[in-house]
Amino acid sequence: MNLNDIHRGVHTAKPRKRLGRGIGSGQGKTAGRGHKGQWSHNGVSFSPVFQGGTQPLVRRIPKRGFTNSWAKIVVVVNLDDLEKNFKAGDHVTPESLGTAHLVGGIFDQVKILGDGELKKKLKISAHKFSKTASEKIAAAGGEAIVLPGPKPVVKVKRSDKKKK
Repeated sequence: MNLNDIHRGVHTAKPRKRLGRGIGSGQGKTAGRGHKGQWSHNGVSFSPVFQGGTQPLVRRIPKRGFTNSWAKIVVVVNLDDLEKNFKAGDHVTPESLGTAHLVGGIFDQVKILGDGELKKKLKISAHKFSKTASEKIAAAGGEAIVLPGPKPVVKVKRSDKKKK
């Protein structure tokens, strides 16, 4: 074996196929497109969802209900979860709830519900509190701080331009 035999048969830059250049090229006449039909013509295009003439899956599945894409995603946390995961005197925020793995994913607001007993004095910051939750937090000597949510859009009346 010689050093010049190592790369024999290895082609790094493969030349492009020259279609429709005569019968001797092996890709002459129909240029590898076959005979007749849509695929043989220039500018063929299908919709990406086309399924060969059968009824598309998107039209076969029944449509029911309504999805409100503007609804706020509210995650709820019960007081007994806070009792288990936080020490007395802690400040509970949406960030600290995430580090304690009580909330996760994408959400807009955090609501504290009054399920369970709270015996520790906690300073809890959330967007919403149920009535029983705020009563139990106050009874334990804690504080419920309501976080501001997104500000509502205020419609401003445009004044008409003065006519000259």
